[in-house]
Amino acid sequence: MGLTGNTGAAGRARPAHAGPRGLAARAGSWSARHRWAAVGVWVLFVVVTMFAGSAVGQEKLKPTDQLKGETSQAARIIDEAGIEDPATERVLISARDAGGPAAKAPEFRAAVDAVMKAVAATGEATEPVSPYSSGAISKDGRSALVQFDVRGDPETAGDRVEPLLKAVAKVQEQHESLRIEQIGAASMNRTFDKAFGDDFKQAEYSAVPVALGILLIAFGALVAALIPVVLAITAIMATMGLMGLVSHVIPMSDTANSVMLLVGLAVGVDYCLFYLRREREERAAGRDKETAIRIAAATSGRAVVVSGVTVCIAMAGMLFTGVGDFESMGLASLIVVAVAMVGSVTVLPALLSLLGDRVEKGRLPFLAKLKKGNGESRFWRAVLGRVLRRPVASLVVATGVLAAIALPALGMKTQELKLDQEFGSSMPIVATYERLNEAFPGGAEPAAVVVRAGDIDGAAVKSAIDRFSKEAVSSGASEGPVEVTVHADENVAFISVPLIGGSDQERAEKSLDLLRDKVRPAAFGSLSDVDAPITGQVAGSKDFTDQITASVAPVFGFVVVFAFVLMLLSFRSVTIAITSVLLNLLSVAAAYGILTIVFQHGWGASLVGAEGVGAVVAWLPLFLFVILFGLSMDYHVFVVSRIREAKVRGRSTDEAITHGVVTTAGVVTSAAVIMVAVFAIFGTLSMQSMKQMGVGLAAAVLIDATVIRGVLLPAVMALLGERNWYFPRWLHWLPDLTHDEPQDAEPLGAEPEPDGDRGVPVRV
Repeated sequence: MGLTGNTGAAGRARPAHAGPRGLAARAGSWSARHRWAAVGVWVLFVVVTMFAGSAVGQEKLKPTDQLKGETSQAARIIDEAGIEDPATERVLISARDAGGPAAKAPEFRAAVDAVMKAVAATGEATEPVSPYSSGAISKDGRSALVQFDVRGDPETAGDRVEPLLKAVAKVQEQHESLRIEQIGAASMNRTFDKAFGDDFKQAEYSAVPVALGILLIAFGALVAALIPVVLAITAIMATMGLMGLVSHVIPMSDTANSVMLLVGLAVGVDYCLFYLRREREERAAGRDKETAIRIAAATSGRAVVVSGVTVCIAMAGMLFTGVGDFESMGLASLIVVAVAMVGSVTVLPALLSLLGDRVEKGRLPFLAKLKKGNGESRFWRAVLGRVLRRPVASLVVATGVLAAIALPALGMKTQELKLDQEFGSSMPIVATYERLNEAFPGGAEPAAVVVRAGDIDGAAVKSAIDRFSKEAVSSGASEGPVEVTVHADENVAFISVPLIGGSDQERAEKSLDLLRDKVRPAAFGSLSDVDAPITGQVAGSKDFTDQITASVAPVFGFVVVFAFVLMLLSFRSVTIAITSVLLNLLSVAAAYGILTIVFQHGWGASLVGAEGVGAVVAWLPLFLFVILFGLSMDYHVFVVSRIREAKVRGRSTDEAITHGVVTTAGVVTSAAVIMVAVFAIFGTLSMQSMKQMGVGLAAAVLIDATVIRGVLLPAVMALLGERNWYFPRWLHWLPDLTHDEPQDAEPLGAEPEPDGDRGVPVRV
């Protein structure tokens, strides 16, 4: 069924005098006529939201909001009891070699005493506990632990641990025959926060200059390059204010802020690029300013709206995970995409109307000359010529290549990365962590049983706690020592259980399962008024992975179904909706395959400065699916909209495909290069999880903008022919969201000159 037949309102010709219809067209038309008002409203919106968000502050994600299950239950018990789970630090003192002093040697004892005095002198710690009184001496007698808690709020302990680290370092200088090193919740959080913060700061500071540089090459003019960056930054600023307001309903995490900036910059620049590119193209074709803006609003503006809504739907999928970090990331990303979309279809037309040809100010002649001869459109025309002559062969080859890339993903192994996998051996705290686990298995990250009872000092409860402590060791889940801390006034007790397996997550999880499934029921099963959830780092990682795994089906289902419905309504074609979803899924599958090949099997890992760690970080596949499925729609909607536009104007399907891909090749290439460059920055960061995220995103966008949109999409559409526009009559009751530009905007059969010099010569 063709567009002129069974396609509903989308296929009917409209009179030449018809005005703009559709949200984007009307918004662009109004903004161009009331340009100062549009710019003023946007500036006021950004200022007001920033001020409001700053005034109320941003509510941060709490441990009780992070996960469901036992980890969250334990956090709630602690929170309700008003107990501050202290940030515990340990100082590991050990002989440097086999011939060094043992724990009972005078020199060793002198070092222990020096550590305790130095720590106490800082005033930042509770009374340190000697290993000689606590029994924290390793089985071989050559290692011991001095333990203490950092005073004050455990959430901010990492900010106050520096004096303690310096004090321990001074003691180390005085005892060269021993290794004296500190590790614990505060010092590890300080290390992680610094590495994570430094990584994201490096990415954030690099992303804007990189995007601006690519836009300068794309446009060859400073003003034209600055407009997308400025609008993206103002959208991010407004979103930061809005996040402060909504955080009092759904708390935000620090990760959400960084992901919001990443997504906001990517889509904000892309949307402006799509819009500005079309307006420049129409000016280059000799149209006046008003007509060019009107056409850009009705075409690229509409594509931005459809794409933006699709991305918002994809981001909303994160809300189905039940994981606090993902929910805050999804909401923050959804907001910034919506704000960037609104800015692109409102304030951008106003700016273009105000600037007119001055948008070409600050032209860089050498870039303009380079651009003029780049042959980009001719390249894609040559590629398309081959694809359309042999669509079956092109489809088979491209699909085969992507399937081969995606195939290793069937064996993808996901897990929370261990400390040495995340940071490598370059950080001293990683080596300390390994030595502590070797001397005291599981001591670096013990399980914590949070026991709440009606009477924590009751004989039955005391007996159960004692029974649990003994069974934890006798069952093989722990080598001890098991420590019990009782808060009698709150009727809560903590049982600290070092897990056999230590830093080996898989073995440690088996020990955890043994505690949860056998030891705990045997000890507390007969007590109806006792809760005993088991938490800790290993438990938190396991619960997180289990929850992410359980949310895969609902998230995938939500995103795919709603994306299909939106494509169906936006293009009034069942075929377009199905192919959109399938092509996007193929792009995501290829990204999964690359992640598996590089980071699980280690093939080519050294090329990105990484190492094969035998697994993909647990949260990444779901995160990548949501981000990539949304961002892939940017290119798809933009290209298919141009193809459909040409089809509506009377071209054959093959002619429409050629026209759509060739005329969008420049902007899609520029947008993809910006995204790949920004995402690739994350591939250069120190944390393994950031490397995986950067490589996965960059590879997927590159594949999507080239193989998917340049080969597979035209090959599939060429094979389907008129069936591309199939829309059965029984679906005509659905809303018609196809809002095409007026028919007189471009004469039938007119073909834009890819490298024409009429009007404004700069092309993207």
